[in-house]
Amino acid sequence: MNDSDRFMKEALKQANKAYDKGEVPIGAIVVKDGKIISRAYNKRETEMKATSHAEIIAIEKACKKLNNWRLNDCDLYVTLEPCPMCAGAILNSRIKNLYFGAYDKKSGAIVSNLNMLDYEFCNHRTNYESEIMKIECEKIIKDFFKELRK
Repeated sequence: MNDSDRFMKEALKQANKAYDKGEVPIGAIVVKDGKIISRAYNKRETEMKATSHAEIIAIEKACKKLNNWRLNDCDLYVTLEPCPMCAGAILNSRIKNLYFGAYDKKSGAIVSNLNMLDYEFCNHRTNYESEIMKIECEKIIKDFFKELRK
């Protein structure tokens, strides 16, 4: 198993925690030097905060752990394509690489609707790769909403 799959499996574990709590099942982890330094899942319903997305929480935890807002040498793994708010946080925290699983046709801001990481006016570049464990990442979201509609 390659590193991308190994780390995405960890993000999926976080997504499962969200699922079990009735949250939209999105998980995220931040990796530095091959080690996971933060883990998070969606908590918007639990915390009643619009900004409690998995990516935001994972980035905040990583900043606290490193005692630095700059995450230059860090990678973010997330199960779903980030929204505009999270893409902005990724750029502002200077994440080096983003890896995501499923596309978000409704609000994805990396490739689906906007290409925020490709804007040339930004003072930082984040590399990105999509479709890491895409099938598994899509399945958990689809299963959650199918169950919710019952």
